[in-house]
Amino acid sequence: MIKNLARTFGALSLALVPLLSSPAAHAAAPAAPVAEVTKLADAVGLVKVTEEDRTGYTRSKFKHWNSGDDAGDGCNTRAEVLLAEAVVAPTVAAGCKLTGGTWRSYYDGQEVTSAGSLDIDHMVPLAEAWDSGASSWPAARREAYANDQGADVSLVAVTARSNRQKSDQDPADWMPPSLEAQCRYVGEWVATKLRWDLTADDRELAALKVYAEGPCEDTVVRYTPAV
Repeated sequence: MIKNLARTFGALSLALVPLLSSPAAHAAAPAAPVAEVTKLADAVGLVKVTEEDRTGYTRSKFKHWNSGDDAGDGCNTRAEVLLAEAVVAPTVAAGCKLTGGTWRSYYDGQEVTSAGSLDIDHMVPLAEAWDSGASSWPAARREAYANDQGADVSLVAVTARSNRQKSDQDPADWMPPSLEAQCRYVGEWVATKLRWDLTADDRELAALKVYAEGPCEDTVVRYTPAV
């Protein structure tokens, strides 16, 4: 009997050794990225400056729209953004068809009552992102960028007209026609660049500084680095 007990305790000891000594048992979970909050001028100063290069760019290199944050809701990223930004919620039918609802396009101050009249704009356009560092990313990171709902400012529902006027231009060449929207826009542009560690060229940075040191000096930028 004593021998049997010894064997039992010996087996238990051996079984516990990997659990007690394994590095994985003591490893801490990776820390979540910390949200950063700063004045616009300071945020602009954090954006790295490089020359831009669009060689090799095509929109197809940024897969969108994918199944969104909730793969089980039957809605893609575009529809999920529309639902999140609705002032008056639309009705959601089979296949995530949206009817009714109201949105406010902050670029031009327009109220919109048809989801089909809206575009989901990438705050920093896909081509601009490519120019600013995304050309070196793996495909999975570009897809994450193109469908980013981890920050409220990355994707925005706006009128198709204002989105197409903007196209792939940066703030040196295009700003929202609504003057009251411009400081918000510059802040969100810079937040997106910092979130994704994207760069700016000289003209873009100069334009951002004009707003940061002038009419938008009190604008606060909030961003969390993308993992």
